[in-house]
Amino acid sequence: MIYSQLKKSFLTTSLIATLWGCNSSSPTANSPNNQTTKFVAITQIVEHPALDATREGVKAELTEAGFTAGKNLKLEWQSAQGSPATAVQIASKFVSSNPDVIVAISTPSAQAIVAASRDKIPVIFTTVTDPLGAKLVTNLAKPGGMVTGVSALTPIDKHLDLIKEITPNAKRIGVIYNAGEANSQKVLQLLKQETPKRGMTLVETTVSRSSDVATAARSLVGKADVIYIPTDNTVVSALESVIQVGNENKLPVYSGDNDSVKRGAIASLGYNYYDIGRQTGKQVLKVLKGENPGNLSVEDPQKIELYLNLKSAKTMGVTFSDTLKSKANKLIE
Repeated sequence: MIYSQLKKSFLTTSLIATLWGCNSSSPTANSPNNQTTKFVAITQIVEHPALDATREGVKAELTEAGFTAGKNLKLEWQSAQGSPATAVQIASKFVSSNPDVIVAISTPSAQAIVAASRDKIPVIFTTVTDPLGAKLVTNLAKPGGMVTGVSALTPIDKHLDLIKEITPNAKRIGVIYNAGEANSQKVLQLLKQETPKRGMTLVETTVSRSSDVATAARSLVGKADVIYIPTDNTVVSALESVIQVGNENKLPVYSGDNDSVKRGAIASLGYNYYDIGRQTGKQVLKVLKGENPGNLSVEDPQKIELYLNLKSAKTMGVTFSDTLKSKANKLIE
C-alpha cells in the first residue's frame, strides 16, 4: 500500500516536472567560453511563492551569464509536492542522471539531495535556515566535500520586535509549524530563546500536512493574541487558510517571509527570495566554471526588507503608524 502510494506520488511529480532544453555533448557556438552543454537540475520541496521566486532567480542568473535553454543548457526542475518521500525519489533520480550541478531549494530537498549524492555530484542548496543543524555541511566558511549554498536564517529577534511595535499588547504568540522540518525546529528554538526576553509566551500547534493547517489555525483562536507563520514549507503552502482565520477573528497574522505578506499576512521583515535565487545562481556559475563547491563559503542573504499589508491590517484590526509606513520597502494596499 505504502509503495503504491509513493509510486503514484512520484509519477504525479514526474508529470508536472518542467524540462527546458536538450542534452548535447558537443560544443555550441553560443556556449560561454565555447563549453559543452551544461546540465543543471533543480528541485524544491513544494511550490509556493518564496521558493518559486528563488528558482526564477537562479534561472535568471544563468540566462544573464549566457546559458540558453536548448542551446548550451539543459535545465530540469521537479517539485516534491510537499512529500519528503517524493523528495528522496527525486534525489535518487537526479543523482543517477549525473548533472553538472544540483540546486536544492529548501531544507527537506537539500537533505534528500545531499544524502543521495554522497559527494559525487556538486550540490548548491538555498533557502536553508540552518545548514549546520540540517547536517548539510560541518563548516560554513569551509564546507568541504561537494556541497555549499545560501543560508536564510530567519531574524527572529527582529520579527518579534516588529510584532511588539505593531501590536504592543500581544503577549501570546501563536505559531504553527511542521515538527518534521529541520528549518522549523531551528526557528522554534530561536522563538523559545527570544520570546521571554520580551515578556511573550509561545502557543504552539504542529501539523504534518498542509491539509492540517486550517484546523491548527482555528485552534489558536482565543489562545493567542497574534499568529506568527515561520518559513515552514508545509504551513506557507496553505497560508490562505490561516489568513482566513485571522480575518474572521481579527487575529493579526505575521509571517517570516515577505511573499506571505503579499498573500495576506499583515507584516514581515524578510528576504527577497528572487535576490537569494540570483545569489545562488552566482554560486552555480562558479561551479559550472570548474570551482569545487566545498571551497565556496556558505553565504547569507544580502539584505532584509519590510513589507506591510494595509488591507489585511485593517481587516485584522491593526493600524500601522506613519513612521512605520515610511520605513516600509513595500506597502500593499
